[in-house]
Amino acid sequence: MIGQAGMTDSTRRFLFLQGPHGPFYDELAGSLRRAGATCWRIGVNRGDQAEWSDRASYIALAAPARDWEAALAGHVAALGITDLVIYGEGRPLHRIGQRLARAQGLNLHCFEEGYLRPWWLTYERGGLNGRSPLKSIGLDRIRRAVAGRDTELAGAPDGWGQALAHAWHGMRYHGWILALNRGYPHYRTHRDPGVAREVWLNARFLLGQPLRMLASRLRIRRLLRRATPYHLVLLQLGHDSAMLSNSRYRSVSAFMRDCMEAFARGAPHDHLLVFKTHPFEDMREPLPRIMRQLAARHGLQERVMMIHGGKLGRLLDHAQSAVTINSTAGQQALWRGLPLAALGDGVYVLPGLVSDQPLDAFFAAPKPPDLDAYRDFRRFLLATSQIRGGFYTARGRAAALPVLVERMLEQTDACTRLLDEAESAPAMEPDNVNRAA
Repeated sequence: MIGQAGMTDSTRRFLFLQGPHGPFYDELAGSLRRAGATCWRIGVNRGDQAEWSDRASYIALAAPARDWEAALAGHVAALGITDLVIYGEGRPLHRIGQRLARAQGLNLHCFEEGYLRPWWLTYERGGLNGRSPLKSIGLDRIRRAVAGRDTELAGAPDGWGQALAHAWHGMRYHGWILALNRGYPHYRTHRDPGVAREVWLNARFLLGQPLRMLASRLRIRRLLRRATPYHLVLLQLGHDSAMLSNSRYRSVSAFMRDCMEAFARGAPHDHLLVFKTHPFEDMREPLPRIMRQLAARHGLQERVMMIHGGKLGRLLDHAQSAVTINSTAGQQALWRGLPLAALGDGVYVLPGLVSDQPLDAFFAAPKPPDLDAYRDFRRFLLATSQIRGGFYTARGRAAALPVLVERMLEQTDACTRLLDEAESAPAMEPDNVNRAA
């Protein structure tokens, strides 16, 4: 198989930076090696090291963060790296890696949780979310690319999947750092609470999950029995790299404040505002208390509520609208034709899909999306960046790895290939294009 122009698989040399918690990177590297590629891993803590089984290809980056850029550039040059692999875009090492890849013309392989969760993971070349190559293509070109194609249009699931496995791998990862990180004296987590508190938060999440699920079911049932119109606010995690890298928000509470202020100004007086927390929310910010304080400030004590996790589908099915920063859950709203306001940038934040109204006007009379355009956009995602499977369970990895290895070793990324095929094909008659779209 041919990879980068002029390269065979045996000359592809991959350098993995930080990844999702668990064995995903290790198993992916093993599959790439069996296909003929060479793989290395750079780690900045004992958790990274513990999740990479081949010690000969592991590089400990134990220097202070200020020296990482020079160190990474040195390793790329010394090893003859052709491909850089990252998960998410917000970690300090990944911001350095992205700059280096673009400056040196390296293939940049980007992983992220699925844009269409929970049955897919995201794999793109060159960027993610607001920096996805899709953002420079435009919705009209995307729609032309899928016109007449029999691309699978799977439904929008209403669960997140893999939650317990994700939390378990996270707790193990931070446990390694807490117990055995002596070889990395300069390591500092990019998240706020510190490693010890991260372990505690993961453990508390696992222990509290059964009770939390029961409580969310009861709250959803009570909300729906009220039969009162409501607007749904989709909260993200405070350390979500998509939020931090693609919006002005540095905390969930700041987003809640903006939503509450706009709702107080614009929403009909008989409507409710419902905050739904992320399924992995560990309350490092005291969100219920913050909601109560904001409600008291705006006289909304009887018109707001919070639901912790729970099934998103039932809530969206009965909502008047949804508001998010750039959560992937926004696509479940679009799938249902529900008006969506997005206050950050993201892969689906495109004219015609999300509202362009000021938030108070949106709460007063939300404009729905172009549902046909969204379905074409979804077809494009499924044909290009969405890979069936997941990072955190053996079953999910087994489904994803064969497809990923093939995609990563191909000369052209799936997005470019689909566009090229569509634009080189004979033009369709207008009536046929309209029927296909």
